[in-house]
Amino acid sequence: MKTITFIGNGNMALSIAKGLKNSYKIEVVGRDLKKLDNFENELGIKIEKVLMDKFNMNEKTLLLCIKPANVEEVAAKMDGNARVVYSVLAGTSIQKLKQHLNPHAAVRCMPNLCASVGKSMTTLTGDEAFKDEAEVLLGTIGSTLWLGSEKELDIATALAGSGPAYLALIAEALADGAVKQGMKRSDAMTTMRGLFSGFGEIIKDIHPALLKDAVMSPGGTTAAGYAALEEGNVRSSCMDAVEKAYKRATEL
Repeated sequence: MKTITFIGNGNMALSIAKGLKNSYKIEVVGRDLKKLDNFENELGIKIEKVLMDKFNMNEKTLLLCIKPANVEEVAAKMDGNARVVYSVLAGTSIQKLKQHLNPHAAVRCMPNLCASVGKSMTTLTGDEAFKDEAEVLLGTIGSTLWLGSEKELDIATALAGSGPAYLALIAEALADGAVKQGMKRSDAMTTMRGLFSGFGEIIKDIHPALLKDAVMSPGGTTAAGYAALEEGNVRSSCMDAVEKAYKRATEL
């Protein structure tokens, strides 16, 4: 079984490790042994735990899951040249990864928190020689899409990487709307979750505009609700959210 070495032990690392743990041996490098123990407990399997100071990266397959601002600091604590670095750091260019970590190859990856249930939408770009390996590795946690440039990956970060937060806001707001009209909170939450579960399946094959038209009958309930969303500039706000998140990704 191949070993994947995680650099960092935060929420995203844990989400990805949950998807990989049945297919790969997991090694985790961090600064705090207690936090590494907690990571192991959350993951539910035995892992190789290593402190970061003077960790030797030689010929390792690394999955970099730290804060973008900490790249230089973390790189200074480790030695050697990794075989390849798979980085989930938003806005951190391949040039910067190679400058500070000096791996033989680098691939940028943008999964999302759905990795923990094997349903991530992960976009990838980087050294073409590792395209197939990257798709197999990240394919264990969901769907993958190899993109032609880092700019496209930064845009995808704003869409799929940040997307769960946007959808969580919409989900909560819809449930709140049902409660406001008199539905019990528990029933509203159950109904909303059922909605999202089914929608996730049908949106795979149907264009959003066609799906909307199929639901919206003339003068009906959906048309009335849809008009309220347009009046509230929901469409424009969603587009603005992607734009601002993309711009932030390029600033990191």
